Amino acid sequence: MIDRRRVPELWHRLDVTVRDLPLGVLLLVASLMPAFRGNGTEVGGLPTQSVDALGGVAAVLQCLPLALRRRWPALCLALVSLGFAVDQLNGYHLVAGTALPIALLSAGSYLERYRRVTLLVVSAAYVPLAVALHRRGPGEPPEEFVTFYLAVALAWGVGAWMRSARAAEAERRGRVAEDARTAERTRIARELHDVVTHHVTAMVVQAEAARYLTAAPERLDQSLTAVSDTGRRAITDLRHLLDLLNPDHGTGHGTGHGTGHGTGDGAEDRTPPVGRLLTLVEQTRRAGQSVEFTEEGTPAASTGSADLVAYRVVQEALTNALKYDHGSRTSVLVRHGEREITVEVGTDGSGSRAASPGGSGRGLAGLRERVHVLGGEFSADRRAGGGFVVRARIPGSAS
Repeated sequence: MIDRRRVPELWHRLDVTVRDLPLGVLLLVASLMPAFRGNGTEVGGLPTQSVDALGGVAAVLQCLPLALRRRWPALCLALVSLGFAVDQLNGYHLVAGTALPIALLSAGSYLERYRRVTLLVVSAAYVPLAVALHRRGPGEPPEEFVTFYLAVALAWGVGAWMRSARAAEAERRGRVAEDARTAERTRIARELHDVVTHHVTAMVVQAEAARYLTAAPERLDQSLTAVSDTGRRAITDLRHLLDLLNPDHGTGHGTGHGTGHGTGDGAEDRTPPVGRLLTLVEQTRRAGQSVEFTEEGTPAASTGSADLVAYRVVQEALTNALKYDHGSRTSVLVRHGEREITVEVGTDGSGSRAASPGGSGRGLAGLRERVHVLGGEFSADRRAGGGFVVRARIPGSAS
């Protein structure tokens, strides 16, 4: 037994001609019923005649082609117009005459090519029909034929308006989709920048330091271990980011680390919480940076995106400390409030510029935008005595 809730879904799966056919069948049945005899469209004032075989043909020509009104609107309009002419010239006055404005509306709405040509041909074909009806009928005034023409032309105009409305909506959806893709590409670029820049900078600094430790095997081993640990951490973070780009992420169809059911790094949280800041600080210390870390308050149970943004602020600031003030005394203060997280990272200017890749400025610009999106405040300034300080106030979220 078919679930009633699935009926609309099954109906929309049918071909459009099948879905349009019932309207034509309904009009055809109504046209052939004696109760509706002579109650259809009447142009020219001819006396109503009984429906014979030719009347049946006229009814079929006007009704059944409505099944084609969206798939082949021009063919539908041609057949319906022919049936309408036969109907009016013989005085059947069938209910099927209602199909003409429907066909015109559909042609105005769904016809893709030769729209103006079609409108001109239909208008031109109406002229001899009106002349013939005027001669065969009781002599209706020309104004009656003009009025009928304007009425059916209005149906075409409504269809053209519907077509324009659909095009405008499609354009709007396209812009929304493009904006979403652009925003997603920007988000991914920021994540890659945060992950790659921090870890690669730390590895470069550690590798440079290792060059001068050949006479101290123990310290050299510690330095190389730090490089390898940093590299593994970079791989883990990149793997997490690539997992988010996987279409099967979160659906249970992935394997290994993609599903989060594996072991080791694959089972870790995808979003770095503020609680991982200590790991970030330790990694920076191993790269030769003296970092004083202070965390005040208790992290809220739910902060939305605030904890991730706070993590990225600290990460980018420590990366810049390694790049531009390597070896200086660096302080990291993270304060958890009831409704916001405050971050302050600064150096004293006593270090030196590390031999690491130069920056493009995208990191700080991206952080400023992230913080502002959450309604917070961000600043990055140089200190008068040397060094720099990065401050951020990040409102929490209940989501």
